[in-house]
Amino acid sequence: MGLFDRLRGSDTPRVAFIGIDGLSYRLVADNPETFPTLSAIADAGGGGGIDSILPAESSACWPSLTTGKNPGETGVYGFQDREVGSYDTYVPMGRDVQSPRVWDRATDAGLDATVLNVPVTFPPQRTVQRMVSGYLSPDLDAAAHPEELREYLTGSDYRLSVNAKLGHKADKSAFLEHARETLDARAAAFERYVERDDWDLFAGVFTAPDRVNHFLWGDYEDRGTYREELLAFHAALDEHIGSIRETLPNDVTLVVGSTHGFTRLEYDVYCNEWLEREGWLSYEDDDHDALADVDDETRAYSLVPGRFYLNVEGREPNGVVPEDEYEETRAELRAALESWTGPDGNPVADRVVERETVFRGDHAAIAPDLVVVPNDGFDLKSGFRSHDGVFDADGPRTGMHAFGDAALFVDHPDASVADADLLDVAPTLLKLLDIDYGRTDFDGASLV
Repeated sequence: MGLFDRLRGSDTPRVAFIGIDGLSYRLVADNPETFPTLSAIADAGGGGGIDSILPAESSACWPSLTTGKNPGETGVYGFQDREVGSYDTYVPMGRDVQSPRVWDRATDAGLDATVLNVPVTFPPQRTVQRMVSGYLSPDLDAAAHPEELREYLTGSDYRLSVNAKLGHKADKSAFLEHARETLDARAAAFERYVERDDWDLFAGVFTAPDRVNHFLWGDYEDRGTYREELLAFHAALDEHIGSIRETLPNDVTLVVGSTHGFTRLEYDVYCNEWLEREGWLSYEDDDHDALADVDDETRAYSLVPGRFYLNVEGREPNGVVPEDEYEETRAELRAALESWTGPDGNPVADRVVERETVFRGDHAAIAPDLVVVPNDGFDLKSGFRSHDGVFDADGPRTGMHAFGDAALFVDHPDASVADADLLDVAPTLLKLLDIDYGRTDFDGASLV
């Protein structure tokens, strides 16, 4: 470290944040030889497992991590959200995030920020020094700003995401090769712009680990065919982080964090199929594939992952649950969810959480009435098409998101990663940048 001190000096603090979509802390803790860099950061500063948010879905997690706010403030609850007062749904993008990001606060303080591949940031913000939007961006040409960044990325092997379709094949060789190429090209771009040394905040996200873990976690847990390949992929990730760490000047603090962990997937669970079979949901006709197809006898419906909504009079267009029966009906649904068991006899729900427990803010109008935190093995899906059954054990994915298994590493001697969650990341970054904020600006708190 210290290679570029001559360019910037060390009179003002700076931060480099490396985000990882789907890094499991349990994986790091159980395989320290695979993660020498992350283990060294934990020894020199702070490191450990942290909780995600509810729901632990990437589209909701990244806005919360980068704002320090719960979904009631960000306005993003998942990959698919419902319009207020409507059955129309939409895929949230960067402009749907209703709270300032950590880089917005940095630029407001007169600092420069480089932001690369953070999910749910499309279109790229012209107020940021340089940005390439991540997950959900339509293509690289539209995702990058300014022109110099766009030209470099389009002229290199840089990809916005791994081709998940390759993971559906029984032979995972092409999928692994594609994932590794994506990882390496992204690391090369990160190192290029880290070395520019013209930023105060650098934020770059690796999303390939999430894709790899979705398709190969079963091999890891069950000591299957691709277990060593999964570990080798993560070893390469750690090596890239180590290279970035070595490049950073002494005036930069490195923070590495993930949005959620991973656990073994046994069953894809189709929640709306279950609601229909249990008499909570029905459709206008047999040709249905969207929330707008529910009929006026529907009492409840679900959006991914594990979000359950009552069809309330005055809130939904054709709501049938009277407001004065809301609590009674919600308690009935909660009891049904808590008693729901899978084909193996195990409860589907680890716990069922009411909306007011976890969602607070000006954008809580579209919050689910209940959120199910599933037990390991049950991956809660939504979908409004008919399925042959509620549970499917034959899908290509063998890994699912875990709420309590995210990871955070802070390369600072005063850091303490204990009893922490995703909402603590943004205030920690701002504290390290020496940017003032109010006591009530965040739902989390600095860990330094």
